[in-house]
Amino acid sequence: MLEIKDGKLFKDGKEHHIRSGAVHYFRTLPEYWLDRLQKLKAAGLNTVETYTCWNLHEPQKGKFDFEGRLDICRFIETAASLGLDVILRPGPYICAEWDLGGLPAWLLKDGTIRLRCNDPVFVAHERDYLKELFARVGKYLACNGGNIVAVQIENEYGSFANDKDYLRAVENIFDECGVNVLRFTSDGPSGWMLSGGTLPGVWKTLNFGSGGSHAFGSLERFREKAPKMCMEFWCGWFDHWGFVHHRQNIKLVGEISHMLANDINFNIYMFHGGTNFGFTAGANHFKKYQPTVTSYDYGALLTEWGDYTPNYHAVRKMIFDHLHETPPPLPPRPTLQNIGTVQLTERGSLWDNLGALGIVHRSPMPEPMEHYGQNSGMILYSVVVEGKYERSFVTFDELRDRGYLFVDGKHVKTFDYRKKDFVSRIYGKPTAIVEPFDGKKRFDLLVDVMGHVNYGEHIKDRKGISGMRIINQHVTGFEVTTLPLDDVSKVEYSGGDKYPVFLRGKFRADSKGDCFVQMKGFGKGVVWVNGFNLGRYWSIGPQKALYLPGSLLKGENEIVIMELEKAKGSVDITDKPKLS
Repeated sequence: MLEIKDGKLFKDGKEHHIRSGAVHYFRTLPEYWLDRLQKLKAAGLNTVETYTCWNLHEPQKGKFDFEGRLDICRFIETAASLGLDVILRPGPYICAEWDLGGLPAWLLKDGTIRLRCNDPVFVAHERDYLKELFARVGKYLACNGGNIVAVQIENEYGSFANDKDYLRAVENIFDECGVNVLRFTSDGPSGWMLSGGTLPGVWKTLNFGSGGSHAFGSLERFREKAPKMCMEFWCGWFDHWGFVHHRQNIKLVGEISHMLANDINFNIYMFHGGTNFGFTAGANHFKKYQPTVTSYDYGALLTEWGDYTPNYHAVRKMIFDHLHETPPPLPPRPTLQNIGTVQLTERGSLWDNLGALGIVHRSPMPEPMEHYGQNSGMILYSVVVEGKYERSFVTFDELRDRGYLFVDGKHVKTFDYRKKDFVSRIYGKPTAIVEPFDGKKRFDLLVDVMGHVNYGEHIKDRKGISGMRIINQHVTGFEVTTLPLDDVSKVEYSGGDKYPVFLRGKFRADSKGDCFVQMKGFGKGVVWVNGFNLGRYWSIGPQKALYLPGSLLKGENEIVIMELEKAKGSVDITDKPKLS
């Protein structure tokens, strides 16, 4: 058990120092958990930290999933087999650049719900999830003889709000679940963050990426005698689509050395970043919407594919020098393979596959995606307008995130929520010109959902549209097709070439080596290999290739690409990453 006495940290009665690294089980396939944790221990760390992901564990209300890459029990047991402690951060809000900060999107179906506060509806959902989680992982708590030594209350709450009743409600749920281990909060080092996000008597930890020698000064106002802990030492950063790739923090070694020398406990965020597979990447929204890329490499000590970095070797040497111990042998580096060019021999249009991929909802007025029970993917709004109309404007309410407008089957405009010219100066909404017509005209708006906002004031981020107008006239009578794209095995490849298109190819892999799907020559879309969604790609970068774990491969393999804008007839699968 971990406990705090006389301002110091003790484990089982002996003074203890936490040297931790962050590895998110849900960002790495289970076949690699042992490898990543072995490398963490070989770096001189004694603890692994992980969030939990409510949105994946409870994809629909009351339906839970703890299998495969969501088997958190197996992850904890793997850590225990190596003698590693676990710091658990169940949130249930986690931020983590994860879709909706880990909150399930089905919460947004309730138009009145208030997230991350003492809203009884929100807290009730929260309680249901945490009870299910701890019913499974409770046996691994240190109070029950396990290796989970500390559990976090919420996450960086002070940067969002100051609802102490809500924080106490989370703490009360922990009491109900028997979480009798060391509890803590984590916030940025600003006074206002700590004021809003902490509770009396609960261990206060900090998150920062530099300036450790000054950060803890903010804690002095609380006058609590407690050990110092940097719960997130940011060794790098994440990337947004359309921005420059972040490089590693060159001050990393010096900062960790300072923390070791001054008995400051730390957690390196991230030790291994992993991948935002599928549609799990979130987005930020400060002055504008900024979706996060598929890779969560983060400039971590281990690369996205689990290889060593110069910082890994430097930190490892520095830690073992500090401990006056000889480092153990290093686990092997990952095996990479070059598969080469794969011909995409089959082609099928989305428009020919709507019946196989989606569910049609009749809707008098268009509603956001979550209203129809969909959490991620894409959504299609279709309507036929009949009458006599002069040249006019069509506008869309609350269009999130990227909309492709087709009029009578022809693509006429793409709306991009990220851009300054997203809305008309006149109408203040996403706007397109409609030429005069007398009779019927069909409008199809395909909305590509790029990730729910995961941090800040815009977190209540519903996707799709909430209305459509021609001039000032509300358009009604919609067919709304939900496209979660969670199973593309039903796609028929009939040769259609109208975008968006699905392209399929077959290839052979002679080993289980990792590789990278190079997306040069493609526009924007999604890639599946053997039915597994590798994630989004986009020609604007910085990421130009998708990580393909070798554990997904077999002798004969299938690749499916859904391309929204432009494609070529082949794709290269190589042993070279391309993050910038």
